[in-house]
Amino acid sequence: MNELELKLRQSLFAGDGGPHVGGPHGGPHDGGPHDGGSRDHGQREVPTSMRASARRLAPTGILHKELSYAIVGAAIEVHRHLGPGQLEATYERAFAKELGYRGIAYRRQVPLTTRFKGDAVGEFYADLIVDDKVIVELKSVVAVHHVHKLQVLSYLRASGLRLGLLINFNSPVLWRAIDRIAL
Repeated sequence: MNELELKLRQSLFAGDGGPHVGGPHGGPHDGGPHDGGSRDHGQREVPTSMRASARRLAPTGILHKELSYAIVGAAIEVHRHLGPGQLEATYERAFAKELGYRGIAYRRQVPLTTRFKGDAVGEFYADLIVDDKVIVELKSVVAVHHVHKLQVLSYLRASGLRLGLLINFNSPVLWRAIDRIAL
């Protein structure tokens, strides 16, 4: 595994809700200049309770790990060919084609309904649902905002799925512009 793949896996799977120490972006107490900690490149001792918690979580693993990795690989391939700066619809069509080339099942522009006390109160469309397991929301924006992540959470709740990937193609390095959102 090369360094880029290692960084990709670390960045994608760090946000899975499990304990995470250090990594490419560190954390609030990552040995920086203001916390009095030593300079240990973002690594710190994991408390015993956290290690026990990690052992309890270990058997379940990362939700749809292989499928997520395949989806990200397809997105990176699209980004390699098109680069940043295209319209979202262009990326969606190219991404769907790449998923098809790879034999990965998907549905585009899937209608989802928001319900309130059992009654339908709104409808919106998920960009893609991959293999009936992962919602993929594509963006081509200067910066991803919190509202974009909330949008994916809304899609997850409405669909009953547990994993979403928010991918911003308007980024010079795509793997840094992918957010993994899980319920």
